[in-house]
Amino acid sequence: MLYAEGVIVFFENAIAVNDINISVEEGEIVGVFGPNSSGKSTILNFISGLLLDIKRKEERRGGQRITIRGRIFFNGKDITHLWPHKRAKMGILLCREKDFVFPESSVEENLHIASFLLNKRKRKERIDFVYSVFPYLRSLRSEKAGLLSGGEQRMLSISMALIPNPKILLLDEPLFGLAPSLYEELLSSIIKLKEYTSILIAEQFALPVLPLIDRAYVIENGSLVFHGTKKELIENKILYSTYLT
Repeated sequence: MLYAEGVIVFFENAIAVNDINISVEEGEIVGVFGPNSSGKSTILNFISGLLLDIKRKEERRGGQRITIRGRIFFNGKDITHLWPHKRAKMGILLCREKDFVFPESSVEENLHIASFLLNKRKRKERIDFVYSVFPYLRSLRSEKAGLLSGGEQRMLSISMALIPNPKILLLDEPLFGLAPSLYEELLSSIIKLKEYTSILIAEQFALPVLPLIDRAYVIENGSLVFHGTKKELIENKILYSTYLT
């Protein structure tokens, strides 16, 4: 379904991602694990195309030099040079670590904003769908997004990314900053999505995510140190003790 090969990213002279191959098949949940600043977000930004946009903006203002190498294929098509909005139209949606919601608008209004390109019938279908995935949000539909807790905003931002019916959902650090009491609520909702979309989830706090995934990549200082199934990761005592405890 999705395959990125030979991904290399430099920020100035510092390497952020060092020759990594990564794939996601239809119906899979794939984890990208590693410590802070290991390159996880950069990989998701590469896949979504956001990195191309960041590079262009830096060049226009004479800022940080960004070098990008590698190719990416989606359903057999080379999308290496496609801008992020075109990748989004193809079904590649990124939900970034920082929650992007409209704080002065209600939960329901945020979902309507995310569905503004849909007709009335389709909009209702998609909003009903995200409420079935995140039933807790339905009770907050009239609340202003800016008054929600961090976990509630995270659910809303993921829901907004689901409105266009993505083929692959990229989740960047969905557990970051959340109270452990909210992990189960969020993770149980994510597992429901496997029936509808493939998911690539980048997470520093890997242990709570482990039950969800089919395969995993572990990254350290921009380099791949492991790729295999969940079972293989669990059975690798050195990696398990280093990254999952």
